Amino acid sequence: MAKQHIGRCELCGRDEVTLTEHHLIPKEMGGTFLNTAMICIPCHKQIHALYTNEELAGRLGTIEALRSDEKLSKYIKWIRKQPAGRLVRTRKSNSRRKYGR
Repeated sequence: MAKQHIGRCELCGRDEVTLTEHHLIPKEMGGTFLNTAMICIPCHKQIHALYTNEELAGRLGTIEALRSDEKLSKYIKWIRKQPAGRLVRTRKSNSRRKYGR
């Protein structure tokens, strides 16, 4: 299991949250030894619910790109208002649900 820490999420900016290491380029796409970001568990789950590894590697390989993406920016705006300890439900995007990914 990956190491977890308490701190500030690099994506949503919430403090005192449990952080996990997110490979900005997925390991399966060659990102094993490339840049990572420490992000909270809800943000991490939401990223992987919305995007395929191909999308992440191709156009969302930086924190700035993730923040500025239309689907994720709406989520970030909402999650910033949530308390650090709140359990958040993650939903797949409609496009990912159709294809069972």
